[in-house]
Amino acid sequence: MTFNFSMQAIDQVINSAAKTCYMSAGSISVPIVFRGPNGAAAGVAAQHSQCFAAWYGHCPGLKVVSPWSSEDAKGLLKASIRDDNPVVMLESELLYGVPFEMSEQAQSKDFVIPIGKAKIERQGTHVTLVAHSRPVGHCMEAAAVLAKEGVECEVINLRTIRPMDIETVEASVAKTNHLVTVEGGWPQFGVGAEICARIMEGPAFNYLDAPAVRVTGADVPMPYAKILEDNSLPQVKDIVFAVKKALNI
Repeated sequence: MTFNFSMQAIDQVINSAAKTCYMSAGSISVPIVFRGPNGAAAGVAAQHSQCFAAWYGHCPGLKVVSPWSSEDAKGLLKASIRDDNPVVMLESELLYGVPFEMSEQAQSKDFVIPIGKAKIERQGTHVTLVAHSRPVGHCMEAAAVLAKEGVECEVINLRTIRPMDIETVEASVAKTNHLVTVEGGWPQFGVGAEICARIMEGPAFNYLDAPAVRVTGADVPMPYAKILEDNSLPQVKDIVFAVKKALNI
């Protein structure tokens, strides 16, 4: 069952799970993990294709994780199960069949990824790309394309939506002086909008040489037709265009 149907349980997730610890003055913990497919799949149209990262990331009392690789999925799921707080784990259905290399460390039974810590997937010096879930892969592809043109992108895999590791993003922006956010969700009040706001409000703003650029899903319900679906989701070419816009090249 996908997260699109979590709306049927929104009262239990938001009003019960997320608030019980606070309303009990910390005496009652809610160690529960809500996990499942999130965001667009393929050909399942408007009611089965939306991203809930911003929805659940908005709510205090919840932790929200969004894995990209197999390493992310394993490490974050183990951390979520061990956490005393309710955790929403947003997975991509389109990544379930995608193989990833896993390090020897990641294959260890003791391997856990701490919630709230992003990962730099690729080092770069010209622009920072920040994404979560499947768009991380698109960013890696775009970075490979741009490297052939002499543009080195630093790719950050957020891993966690709430609490957000803004410190890793700030440090990267201080180095590259440019920021592009990428997500599959809608633009208004999205994850990228939050990142841009946090950068604007913090010390990294003084390091920006150009306005931050957001790459998002289209601001429409997901169409059924494949060509329209493709044009409603961020593609590699859209990220390349955004980077060149940010760098004014």
